[in-house]
Amino acid sequence: MITFVLFSIKRAWQGFWRNAVMSLAATATMVLMLLLLAGFWIIQTGLLAGLQFTEQKVQVEASLQPNTTDTQVQALQVQLRAMPEVAAVAYVSREAALVRFRESMAAQGREDLTRYLDANPLYASLEVQLTDPTHVRIVGDALRADPTVRNVYNIEDLVDRVLTITSILRTAGTVVLLIVGVIALFIIINTIRLAVLARAEEIEVMRLVGASDAFIRWPFVFEGAFVGFLGSVVTLAILAAVADPLSAFMADFFRVLPLQFGSLTRDLVTLIMGAGVGLGILGSWLSVRTYLIR
Repeated sequence: MITFVLFSIKRAWQGFWRNAVMSLAATATMVLMLLLLAGFWIIQTGLLAGLQFTEQKVQVEASLQPNTTDTQVQALQVQLRAMPEVAAVAYVSREAALVRFRESMAAQGREDLTRYLDANPLYASLEVQLTDPTHVRIVGDALRADPTVRNVYNIEDLVDRVLTITSILRTAGTVVLLIVGVIALFIIINTIRLAVLARAEEIEVMRLVGASDAFIRWPFVFEGAFVGFLGSVVTLAILAAVADPLSAFMADFFRVLPLQFGSLTRDLVTLIMGAGVGLGILGSWLSVRTYLIR
């Protein structure tokens, strides 16, 4: 078995360079498709990061009764932090709420009318960040049941709309990425099929002398893997060359959101190498299989 694999790899390497024009054409097509796939994947990654940031900003805000003591506030915070649906709890005093309000008015260029009042009209509040935005109703009901809570701002309808929009965008992004992958596979299969047809005479001779389908097919499969690997390396080299301006573009495009993209480089290398070699192997397999069953 090992001997057959090594023989197939050797024949694939020889076939790759013996038909250099078609091999390089297939590689160039692979590079273009992988660049297209990488571009859409990078855009989708930014989109998903933006959607995740938006969902993380969903929080429940509850104003407290004016006579609530510090002990009661601390007890309520401990109770909320013990809930699995709660990620964090922040206390906003009346003074801090007034400072926020005045900063907001200044940012909007509007006049601050609170300076004409004798007392601070705002209430202290708790801002509760959720582990998942779908838990807004559970946390809201828990706050409403506490006697120290004056009012819980109803954001359930807004959260439902946000979750609906983010779900649609996630689904649409995934569908577009799959469509691009299918288009890439279709184009690569047809490109490799041209290379197979260009060697039709060689295949017919092997069939006439009694070569099995596996003996004919596997060198083409390994050749497709070579095409995919070479295309992946070239694609990664191009992306590395434009990494700095691309990073600057991403940072500028999403500058309004402090997004966290995680291990973007590692994931991109995995995607390109996996897609390149995988599409090369699959494209060669399907192309040769289609030819052999005629």
